[in-house]
Amino acid sequence: MPDDITENIKKVCNELKHVLIEKNKSYGNSVIKPISIFSKLNSFDQINVRIDDKLNRIAYGNEYPGDDTEFDLIGYLILKRAIKQKRKNKNASDGSNKSS
Repeated sequence: MPDDITENIKKVCNELKHVLIEKNKSYGNSVIKPISIFSKLNSFDQINVRIDDKLNRIAYGNEYPGDDTEFDLIGYLILKRAIKQKRKNKNASDGSNKSS
C-alpha cells in the first residue's frame, strides 16, 4: 500500500496535469504558438520570462491575491520541459543533432 506522500504526489501531479491541459486549450496553445503581438520572443524564451516573474514574486514575497505562485511556477517548469522534449523529438525526426 502506498504511503501518504505517494498519494499526495499523485494528487498534485494529476491536478497540475489537468490545469495545464485546460489552460492550454483555453489559451489556444499559445505556449507553443505565441501570438507575438508585443513580444517577439520564441515560446521557450517567453516561458523563461514567466518563470523569472514567478521567482521574483517568491523572492520578494509579492504574492498576488488569489494566485498560487508556487503552483504556477511548477506549471511553467513543466511547460518548459514539454517544449524541450518537443524540440528534441522534432530534431530527432528531422535527423538534426545540435550537439554535433
